[in-house]
Amino acid sequence: MPESKYLTAPIKTDKMPPGVPYIVGNEAAERFSYYGMNGILVFFMTHYLVNAQGRPDHMGDKQADAWYHFFVFSVYFLPVVGAFLGDAILGKYRTILYLSIVYCFGHLALAISHTRMGLVVGLFLIALGAGGIKPCVSANVGDQFGSSNQHLLPRVFSWFYFSINFGSMTSTLLIPWMLDPYKVSPAQAASWPPWLVRFLEAIHGPDVAFGTPGILMLVATIIFFLGRKKFVHLPPAGLRRYVSEIATGENLRALGNLLILMPFVAVFWSLWQQNFSSWVQQSEHMDRHLFGIDWKPTQIQTANPFFILIALPVFSYWIYPGLNRLFPLTPLKKIGIGLFITALAFAIIAWIQVRIDAGQTPHILWQILAFAALTAAEVLVSVTHLEFSYTQAPKKLKSLVMCLYLWAVSFGNLFTSLVNFFIQNPDGSVKLKGASYFYFFTAVMLVTALLFVCFAGFYRGKTYIQDEAEPQPAG
Repeated sequence: MPESKYLTAPIKTDKMPPGVPYIVGNEAAERFSYYGMNGILVFFMTHYLVNAQGRPDHMGDKQADAWYHFFVFSVYFLPVVGAFLGDAILGKYRTILYLSIVYCFGHLALAISHTRMGLVVGLFLIALGAGGIKPCVSANVGDQFGSSNQHLLPRVFSWFYFSINFGSMTSTLLIPWMLDPYKVSPAQAASWPPWLVRFLEAIHGPDVAFGTPGILMLVATIIFFLGRKKFVHLPPAGLRRYVSEIATGENLRALGNLLILMPFVAVFWSLWQQNFSSWVQQSEHMDRHLFGIDWKPTQIQTANPFFILIALPVFSYWIYPGLNRLFPLTPLKKIGIGLFITALAFAIIAWIQVRIDAGQTPHILWQILAFAALTAAEVLVSVTHLEFSYTQAPKKLKSLVMCLYLWAVSFGNLFTSLVNFFIQNPDGSVKLKGASYFYFFTAVMLVTALLFVCFAGFYRGKTYIQDEAEPQPAG
C-alpha cells in the first residue's frame, strides 16, 4: 500500500487512538502462540524429545531448565535487532510484519520435527521472530498517543497486558491437553458420533500442540496487517540520524538511567520465569486434583494469567488509588513493593518443596497461593516497568529503550540458565537440591529488593511523549 495513506503522527484527540484495537487483538493472538509453545517446552524436552530414529532422547530436569532459560534469554536479548530495524531502517510496522513471518516458520519447524535439531531450528526462528517484534510492538502502542490523550496510556498498557494474559491463559489450558495422547472412554465411544471420536483422538501429540500456536501466530500477523491504515506510522530515523540521536548527551543520560534500573528487574524475571520450569516440575509431585479434575502439571501455570486478568483492574481502580491516598505511589515505589512480594512467592514455593522432600504430597492449592503472590508482584513490577520505560525513553529511541525493558527479562533468564548449568554434577546429581534451590533464589530476591530501596531514592529521570499533529502524508 502507498505510504501516503498512512498517518505519520498521533491525531489530536482525548479519546483512544483508532489503531489500538488491532494492536490489542494482534497481541492476544501472538501471546497465545508464544505461551502455548512456551508452556509445554520443558515438559516436551523431558518427556517427548526423540532422536533421528524416533527413539526417546529425553533431557533431565535441570538440563531442560538450563536450555529453556537460555532460549528465553535469546528471545528477550534479540529485540535489539528489531529495535534497530524499527527505529533506524524499516520502521516499526514493516519490522513487525516481516519478522512475524519468520516467527510462523519457527512454529512450523517445531510442529514437523521433534528431534534436538528440530528443536534448535524452531527455537532459533521463534527467538528471532518473537524477540525482533517485541520492542516494536510495545513502542508502537505508545506511538499512537500524543499529549492530549497521554492520560490514557496507563489504561491502554493495562489493556495491552490484559490481551497478553488472555492469550496466555487460554493457550496454557488448551495446549498441554493437546500435547498428551487422548483416548475416549468406551461409554463415550458408544454414545458419541464416530467422526467426533476420531477428531478428538487425532488432535493430540507434539505436532498438533506446536502447530496450533503456529496457526494463531498466522492469525496475529493477519490482524496486524488489517490495521495498517489505522496505525500511526512514524518514519524510521535513518541510520546516520539514529546513531547521532543515541550519541546526544540527554539521550545517553536517559539510557544510562534506565540501564541502572535493569539489574533489579532482571532478578525479578529470573524468579518469575521459573513458573514455566521448576514450578512445573514441582507440581508433578503434588496433589493436582481440584474442582473434580486431575490437572496436568503444565496447566497449573494458567493460574498466573487468570489472576492477572483479575488483578489488572483491581490494582488500577482500587489498590493504586487507595495506596495513593496513604502516600505518593510513584512507579519506583510500585516496583520496590513488587520485588519484596516476589521473594514471598518463592518462600512459599521453598516451603512446599520442604514438604515434598520429606515424602509428603502437598495440595496444589499451596502453589496456587504462590501464583497469587507472584501475580501481584508481576502487576507491580512488569506493567509498571513497561510503562515507565516507554515514558522515560527519548522520542526517537522508543524501540531501543523497550530493549532495556526486555533485556531485564533476558538477563534474568541468563542468570537462571547459568545457575542450572553450574549446579549439574558430572554424575547426574545437583549441587542445589530440593528446597535449597528455591531458598537460594528467595535470598537473592530479598537482597535485590533491599538494594533497590536504596537505589530508588537517587533516581532522576524525564518523561517523553510523542508530539501531536494533524494527519499528513508520509511521502
